[in-house]
Amino acid sequence: MKYEKEINRRKTFAIISHPDAGKTTLTEKFLLFGGAIQTAGAVKSNKIKKHATSDFMEIERQRGISVATSVMTFEYHDHLINLLDTPGHKDFAEDTYRTLTAVDSVVLVIDSVNGVEAQTRRLMEVCRMRDTPVIVFINKMDRDGKNRFDLLEEIEKELSLPLHPMTWPINSGKDFKGVYNLHDKSLLLFTANTKAEEEDSVVIEDLDDKVLDEKVGEKDASQLREDAELIEGVYGELNVQNYLDGKVAPVFFGSAINNFGVKELLDTFIRIAPVPRSRETTKRMLSVGEDKFSGFVFKIHANLDPKHRDRIAFLRVCSGRFERNKYYHHVRIDKEMRFSNPYSFLARSKDIIEDAYPGDVVGLFDTGNFKIGDTLTEGEDFYFTGIPSFSPEIFKELVNKDPMKTKQLEKGVSQLTDEGVAQLFTQFGGNKKIIGCVGELQFEVIQYRLLQEYGAACEFRALPFYKACWLTSNNAAKLEDFLRFKQQNSAEDKDGHPVYLAQSEWFLNTEIQNNPDIQFHFTSEIHK
Repeated sequence: MKYEKEINRRKTFAIISHPDAGKTTLTEKFLLFGGAIQTAGAVKSNKIKKHATSDFMEIERQRGISVATSVMTFEYHDHLINLLDTPGHKDFAEDTYRTLTAVDSVVLVIDSVNGVEAQTRRLMEVCRMRDTPVIVFINKMDRDGKNRFDLLEEIEKELSLPLHPMTWPINSGKDFKGVYNLHDKSLLLFTANTKAEEEDSVVIEDLDDKVLDEKVGEKDASQLREDAELIEGVYGELNVQNYLDGKVAPVFFGSAINNFGVKELLDTFIRIAPVPRSRETTKRMLSVGEDKFSGFVFKIHANLDPKHRDRIAFLRVCSGRFERNKYYHHVRIDKEMRFSNPYSFLARSKDIIEDAYPGDVVGLFDTGNFKIGDTLTEGEDFYFTGIPSFSPEIFKELVNKDPMKTKQLEKGVSQLTDEGVAQLFTQFGGNKKIIGCVGELQFEVIQYRLLQEYGAACEFRALPFYKACWLTSNNAAKLEDFLRFKQQNSAEDKDGHPVYLAQSEWFLNTEIQNNPDIQFHFTSEIHK
């Protein structure tokens, strides 16, 4: 393998969670350990104070939530880590889903107070579809939350995910005293409102050591001995292969805001998390060790820098070596392209890079050539599979409030829907523009960004559709007839593919039964 050394030192993962579980805070602590930032909430080259490093869009700062996936690259103990911080909000599930196609493993953050929440379940379904290895971080142990054994049971049951505790907490809330590392037999002591330091760590080779009683008190020492014995008996040693196969998830306890228990998580992650893996394409299984370059676009972001109307396509390198200024084949448009300013990221700050290897995420300046799922190769024609668009759940008509700004509105809608936060359908027999989203908040974001970034004012009118289905058929005449008869419910997506907009589940099932020659699809991946 030509690039074996580079591949083996890379780890690419996403942090996922329900909103407010502490995901962005944990991201920052990782960056602090990696030396990528000096203080929480500030990037070296960017004086963003009081705001999380990874939340860089204006609307994110106002709302205090992440609505776009951020990519951050940093070094830690001779490893190059590509960290993708995803939106926690359910209305941006699709962006998160596509991000999960670009990573090799996941850290799932769970709030010890609230336990498993709705969005956590949805995200885990996506991870299971791909057998993605998962590490669980149970956060906010310094707050009064659920009993630790009850939490483990809830996670295992709700997420159908067998767990393996790697650290164990001593109490929680105001009585939280620290975590015991079951793997390397050390105790990390917690003091409220202080950051965890190396000197807070006490090595206890044997839990019967009297030092434990001195440090945490007899009662808690006795409880820890009992818990540790029970865990040892039930779980034993972690089987790393089972973790890599997505069959078991190591669990860590801590408090991200106090930087507590985070280092233990990061050190174990470096030790066991998978290096970049081989991937399935429409032609064959593509080996990560192949010499020739290939990669796919999993995200597009317009106006990353509001001063320059730029669009950045985020490309995951899958094989070979990506080089600056070298020509690569854009499979969908059958065109050779080269990139003079490819970027690596630390949230909003960008550094031009000369090359990149499997696992790396590269930002490519885009003038409108890319769509999500596009493949770049060194000549070969194929697509990477498993990067679909899902059927939206809410549909609204886009109404232009300023006819003088029609051009700006059309350009803005086209670019923002290219990013994948929403889907654009045009009704047959008319030019009614219909936006489909997974959640309400996306409409707010689109409206805000159209006005702020393109100067176009619009409003949305709710439409009574239940689902969008992509249509295919071997009988072109039948499909044409169907679209003509169902003109009010027919549209085409951005790529010109026919779509049926069903008013309800009953209508959809009826049409499926009445039209056996037509296939109704709930994702757009069929057109790859």
